[in-house]
Amino acid sequence: MTENLIKQLKHCGVGLLLASMALTGSTSIFAKSPADPNKVLRYVFPTAETGFDPAYIHDLYSAHVTTSIFETLYTYDYLARPAKLVPHIATTMPQVSADGLTYTIHIKKGIYFTQDSVFKGKPRELTANDYAYSFKRLLDPNLRSPNSWLLENKIEGMDALIKAANKTGKFNYDQKVSGLQTPDKYTLVIRLVKPDYNFPLLLAHDPTGAVAREVIEKYKDKAGFVMGHPVGTGPYVLSKWVPASRIVLKANPDYRGFTWNFAASSPEDGAIVKRLKGKKMPQIGTIDIQVMEENQSRWLAFQRGEIDIFQLEGQLVAKAIKDGKLRPELAKEGVHLSRIVDPEISYIYWNLKNPVVGGMSKEKIALRRAIAMSRSLDQEIKLVRNDDAERLHFPVPPGVVGYDPRYRTSTPYSVKAANLLLDRYHYKKDASGWRTQPNGKPLVIEYMARSDSIGQQSAELWKKNFDSLNIRMVFKPMLFADLIRAQKQCEGMFGASAWIADYPDGDNFMQNFYGPNTHMTNWSCGPIPEFDQLYRQTQQMKAGSERDALYRKMTRLLEVYMPVQMSYARYRNMLAQPRVIGYKKHPILHAEWMYFDIDTNTKSNH
Repeated sequence: MTENLIKQLKHCGVGLLLASMALTGSTSIFAKSPADPNKVLRYVFPTAETGFDPAYIHDLYSAHVTTSIFETLYTYDYLARPAKLVPHIATTMPQVSADGLTYTIHIKKGIYFTQDSVFKGKPRELTANDYAYSFKRLLDPNLRSPNSWLLENKIEGMDALIKAANKTGKFNYDQKVSGLQTPDKYTLVIRLVKPDYNFPLLLAHDPTGAVAREVIEKYKDKAGFVMGHPVGTGPYVLSKWVPASRIVLKANPDYRGFTWNFAASSPEDGAIVKRLKGKKMPQIGTIDIQVMEENQSRWLAFQRGEIDIFQLEGQLVAKAIKDGKLRPELAKEGVHLSRIVDPEISYIYWNLKNPVVGGMSKEKIALRRAIAMSRSLDQEIKLVRNDDAERLHFPVPPGVVGYDPRYRTSTPYSVKAANLLLDRYHYKKDASGWRTQPNGKPLVIEYMARSDSIGQQSAELWKKNFDSLNIRMVFKPMLFADLIRAQKQCEGMFGASAWIADYPDGDNFMQNFYGPNTHMTNWSCGPIPEFDQLYRQTQQMKAGSERDALYRKMTRLLEVYMPVQMSYARYRNMLAQPRVIGYKKHPILHAEWMYFDIDTNTKSNH
């Protein structure tokens, strides 16, 4: 990339078309990517991305890109189910001290960042210090990273550094921290404040991927984030970006590659192992991603053979799937189906800071409980999700450690009881028949949801629910990126959200309702003291029956105070064209395209 072009990009920001780095004329250091430039995977996002800074992005679709560019110390076995943690940049699993506080991690030598002008033509090797810097960056209060919860209050000595930054307004990245030491270039020693049995899992989550300090300091914008110039060590680089429209990733020419060598965990895996075992990966040279928000548009594009992998959801599920299996006419054409229950929770939330629905007074709790009781989840799954979801009673979903299949919610579906509850707490009806607040002011509930077809269907059903309570409802449709921003800033009154596992443990879900995680992951934006106390206890416990018992108590507290109501876990139905070889949806990994292949000799029959 020429210096002039870099200056132009720096001045224009993201722009409409962003080339993240020059690939032409690059020379390999020790590695040469095995990817074939003629192999192009055409992929689709149902919702726009927000950017590509691992410290700041907090949405699933941006994470598809960042996990392809930035590398974490650990990752997951492609085929193992349940998900199995394995070393990635680390040479082995961490060495843990007897007291559970000190983690010693050795990283692989000879891994290099992709070329960028900031490195002045010199190869820039990945070191342990890059991870130490990246972890500090997650905790820099000036960035207000939505991912800071991963490491917050965990690393010895870090609180003092954060406190000083809050006082001076500047985070001192050069200050030594006892809990983050790099005794040599390839060794990282992490000292925790208290034992954390999930800590290795956190080191596989994409926000902990290593960034280069030089890149961050050169390309940071006014907000302090590097959203459009990602420079990592991973298998792909950002080649083109048209925000909310198109993203093109090219294989990193200097990527070291790896040999495909995964073991089958189910009978269906046998065919994948047979086709891919021993191949040098990645094989795919270009990932061409389009953003298509309408489900029908994605389906038509897949039928025309313009998309290779497609997530089927909503009204279209029945067109491709019957009784949980691919329809014979599609199977005959060579289309593949990879179907899992997502390790996720879909739920509704109330903003506890909102003057209409928030607070902990009895009448506010009664309002939230009445709204929850007016809702038939079976009806919602049938009408909005076309029976393509499993009802959730518990805040930990199936397939995740801590899930309790026997738990049942204490919140009944009863419109009659919901109306009696509102009557009891003085939500009276005015002359027009609509309820008012106990103080006599109008009662109007704003429902925030995505502006796509599913958001519209959900809003229509909620309107019927509110009508049954004689409560006015206003639908506020929003783009996904705007919705996430509003949730982080505790704006709005009432809405729907979902959380997909960052790591396969119940703690990753319970933390969504922890008071101090307001503005990060807790969209109800308020503390429930009893819940918060129990949550802190569970963080000191290994997974098992004792922690499970506390999870049940915590779930009952959520039902009593009703900051949230569990909804369902959706099925993830991924359709792949015949030319896609060895694709299997992973429950935790966001992007799998470095693990499967494209057959350039096979054409789509659509």
